[in-house]
Amino acid sequence: MPAAPAPWWQHFKTVGPATVLHVDLAPDPERERAALTSLDEGELSRWRRFEYAPARRRFVLMRAALRAVLCRELACGNDELAFEILPYGKPFAMVRDQPAAISFSASHGGKHGLIAIAPEGRLGVDVEERADRRRLDLLVDAALGDQERAEMESKQGAERLHLFFRLWTMKEALLKAHGAGFRLDLASFQIPGPMRHGETSGEVELPQAPGVVWRLEDLGDERFAAAIAQAVDARD
Repeated sequence: MPAAPAPWWQHFKTVGPATVLHVDLAPDPERERAALTSLDEGELSRWRRFEYAPARRRFVLMRAALRAVLCRELACGNDELAFEILPYGKPFAMVRDQPAAISFSASHGGKHGLIAIAPEGRLGVDVEERADRRRLDLLVDAALGDQERAEMESKQGAERLHLFFRLWTMKEALLKAHGAGFRLDLASFQIPGPMRHGETSGEVELPQAPGVVWRLEDLGDERFAAAIAQAVDARD
């Protein structure tokens, strides 16, 4: 019997109470075969519905990695772990039919995935490869506030692309942490000025969640843009 492939995920960064892992989503048939064995029937059905091979690969490698990480943290068997969905689409873990005491968020872009886990609290993570997009101007208008758009207009070429994906991933991480899905208008709030200008961390308050402070961390490197958001405080 062939040996199981080595894990395709590894520690990437620790941010406050959250641990972030990087998941390698490059094509690897051996890993994909191993990953399929950990999915439940519902996940396998979802995997089969993906029309394109890259989408199937990303799904199975991410879900198997997430299962392995959660089972390790929760000291449970893979067959004891299931997922349920909150009203706006945010998933949560169930162990032996009971909600698990853990927070997590997962994202993938191209050949890279990120999984963030924490003992509790709301968090969100997002990762994107910096690929030029034909309709970038439409995304800029839909997702960015006035000051952010003005700063985008001052950039050209690679600098413009890098700034857009920094802002986009930070906003997407906040959206996932908030848990309201597309009900949260990305253009209704702006990333703090110091972070727009290169600072790697900062705090944001969203108009949709008054009194809650969200800690933002830029996780991007030369391979991808990425960010994590965590609720760190609730003020009266």
